[in-house]
Amino acid sequence: MATTIPEPPKLSPSKADRELLPSHGNGGFRNLVPAGGDPRKVKPSSPPPASTGIWVGLAAITMTFAAFTSALIVRQGSWPDWQHFSLPSVLYLNTLIIIASSVTLEMSRRQIAAFMSGARTAGTETAPARWLYVTLCLGLLFVAGQTFAWLQLKSQGFGLATNVSYSFFYVLTVAHALHLLGGLGGLVRVIAKLNHSVLKRSTLNATSLYWHFMGALWLYLLLLLWMRL
Repeated sequence: MATTIPEPPKLSPSKADRELLPSHGNGGFRNLVPAGGDPRKVKPSSPPPASTGIWVGLAAITMTFAAFTSALIVRQGSWPDWQHFSLPSVLYLNTLIIIASSVTLEMSRRQIAAFMSGARTAGTETAPARWLYVTLCLGLLFVAGQTFAWLQLKSQGFGLATNVSYSFFYVLTVAHALHLLGGLGGLVRVIAKLNHSVLKRSTLNATSLYWHFMGALWLYLLLLLWMRL
């Protein structure tokens, strides 16, 4: 008479046992990486906090200057005391400076990205932050040019309270300069992290995006001031 051997029961591991199982390799209840797979291909696709934060900040800045623009247009059309004046010529030079700073920052970003990925070219091994310093100097030069424009208007007797049109000029240009100082602080932070070899690519990209946005915002403000003032 044949003896039937019962199939052993299938036991599901407890929660404590599952935590002891390997989290990578073949098998396992928390196997996030297939055997022979590339872990970079199965990482979450959510954006890094730096990218999310910078977009929120740019949206807030856009809304702020949109409110300034709306107030300027409404104020100009509702009262007859609006005075037109010629913009200081240094503002046009500053426009070239901030455009050049965006170019040098993009050159730096690509050079540093190549350095971080190991594709080092001539000059990147000894000075990967070279163009970052150039961008920083151009940013400081832009702020100096803005300061010169304010002092020039003040020396001509056109202060903040002279006329509402001058008030809008100071408010818009000073607000932009203050936001640009934040970008300069970001550049200093990137340079410091790069020099200590702890720079993340997301930090570099977020700083670059903010700086390019400041350049585009200045072009918009200059056009607005030229048309309305």
